[in-house]
Amino acid sequence: MSGICLYNGTVMTGFAAMEQCAVLIEGRRIADVFSQKRFEKKRFGPEVKRIDVAGSYIVPGFIDTHIHGFGGFGTEDCDASSLLEMSRILCQYGVTAFNPTIYPGERMLEAAACAAGAMGREEGARIMGLHLEGPFLSPARLGVQRPETVKAADPSLMERLWQAASGRIVNMTVAPEIKGMREIALYCIKKGILLQAGHTDACYEHMVEGMQAGILHATHLFNAMSKLDHHNPNAVGAALIHPEMSCEVIADGCHVHPDLFKLLLRDKPLNKIVLVTDALKSAGQKDPPFFANNEEVVFQDGVFRRKRDNVIAGSGLTMLRGVQNLRSFGFSLEDAVKTAGFNPAQVMGYTRKGAIIPGRDGDITVFNKDFEALLVLVEGVIKKNLF
Repeated sequence: MSGICLYNGTVMTGFAAMEQCAVLIEGRRIADVFSQKRFEKKRFGPEVKRIDVAGSYIVPGFIDTHIHGFGGFGTEDCDASSLLEMSRILCQYGVTAFNPTIYPGERMLEAAACAAGAMGREEGARIMGLHLEGPFLSPARLGVQRPETVKAADPSLMERLWQAASGRIVNMTVAPEIKGMREIALYCIKKGILLQAGHTDACYEHMVEGMQAGILHATHLFNAMSKLDHHNPNAVGAALIHPEMSCEVIADGCHVHPDLFKLLLRDKPLNKIVLVTDALKSAGQKDPPFFANNEEVVFQDGVFRRKRDNVIAGSGLTMLRGVQNLRSFGFSLEDAVKTAGFNPAQVMGYTRKGAIIPGRDGDITVFNKDFEALLVLVEGVIKKNLF
C-alpha cells in the first residue's frame, strides 16, 4: 500500500505532544506514530513518500464547526459549486473539515439543499454536515440576523429543513427560551442534531431547562446572548457554571476580550472549549464591497461590522490565526491546538477525526513557529505542500 511518512516534527496527537516524532499514513488512515529514532531504523519501500517537516508542528487537521464562507464563497450563494470552492480554499489554511453554517431567511431551504448537495464531492476540506444558525432565535439578540427571518418554534418548519437538507443537519443554534422549543429539541435529539444555545435572551432557568432537553453547546459564547448578572447568571453564566456544557469561542480578540480566555481556562474543562471562526464569505478577500446576510459590512480591526450601525457581523479569522491568538491569550500551544481539532471532533461526535492515532483519518495540518500552514492532508491525500 502506498503511504506518506512525515518525520522530524513535533507531533500533537490530541492526547499528548511529542518532539522528534514521525507519522505514517497509509491509504486514508493514520497507520503509526513513532519516534525519530525508530524512523531512522525503519526501512521504507519506494511506495512510501517521506517528507522532512524540519521541526514543524504536526497536528490534527482543523475542524471549523461554525463558518458561513471564505474567500468569496459561502452558503448564502445557494450554489453547491460555491461550497466546493470554499472547501478547496479552506485547505490552504489548515482546515480539513467544516460545517457550513446557514443563516435563516427566504432562501434557507434552498441553501440547505445546495450545501447538502455538495457533500461527497469536495476536493478539499470535508463537509461534515450543516449548521443551521436559526431560524428559532430571540428577536432581542439578533446580532446581524434580520428580524423578519426569525421564527417561532415550528415543528413543521423543522421537518421541512430536515428534508431540504437530506438529513445532513448536524448542529443547530436555537434560543432555549422560545415557547415550544422543547418539542423542537426532542425532535433534534432523535435526528442526532447537536443543539446550541445562541442568539438567546434566556434567563438562567431557561438555560437549565434547555440543558435538560439536550441543548448542551453554546454558540459563540459571550456574543448575542444574555449577559452574566449577579441577580441572574443568564445564558453566559449558565455556560460557565455547568461543566457539562461546551462552548464555541471566536478568538479574534474583538468578539471576546483576550483576558476573558483566562476565565475560560479557569472555569471550563479544556475539552469543552471549541475554537470557531464564524467567518463570512468576504473573509480572505481584500477588495470591498463586502456583504453578510444581504447587508453591506465593513472590515475594521479584524472583524466585519454592519455598515449602517457598526454591529459586529462576523469575523475574518482563520483557524490557524485563532490558534495563534489563543496562544497569546494564555493557552499552551498544545491546548490551543486541541480546541481546533480534537475538541470539535469530540463535541460533534466525529469519531474518525481530530486525533493523530492509528486508525483515524489521515487529516493532518503541519505549521511552523510563524503559524504558517506548510502541509495539509485530507484523508491521506496531500492538498498543500510547501516542503
